[in-house]
This record gives sequence, C-alpha cells and structure tokens, in this order.
Amino acid sequence: MINYELTQHARDVLVKRKIKITWLEQVLTFPQRVETDATDPMLEHRIAEISEYENRVLRVIINSHINPIRVVTLFFDRKIRGKL
Repeated sequence: MINYELTQHARDVLVKRKIKITWLEQVLTFPQRVETDATDPMLEHRIAEISEYENRVLRVIINSHINPIRVVTLFFDRKIRGKL
C-alpha cells in the first residue's frame, strides 16, 4: 500500500463528495492513467474508473515529490467518463 497523507481540503472533499477511502487508495495504487499537472510540475494526476460506482472516473491530484505523498484534492471527473 502507498504511504500518503491528506490535506485538510482532501479530507473535506472525501466527506462532501462521499468518496470512499478504498476508492482513493485504489486510484493511488493502481491508476489507469497518470498525468502531469498543466500548471504545477510538482503535482501529478492519478486517474481510474471506479467500477462499483457506475464506472465513474476518480481523479486524485497528489504531490509525489514528498514523502509521504500528499493528496491535494480528488473528484469525479465527468469530462473523461467512459474515455479511459
């Protein structure tokens, strides 16, 4: 399992958006796609479909340049649903 920490914002959106920790950890560990952030080279986007949530695509934005990695934010990305 990946060692990570959550920012306060990430903790808040987990609750607000009803995202399960297991889904977060699934995307961190087994992303279907990894992208570099367009504006901040320190950030990385890990993306994967969540089959148990109607195949919605969860995007987790992290800072992977620190240890443990820091989860900055996460959300279901409607723009790429069905495109992975």
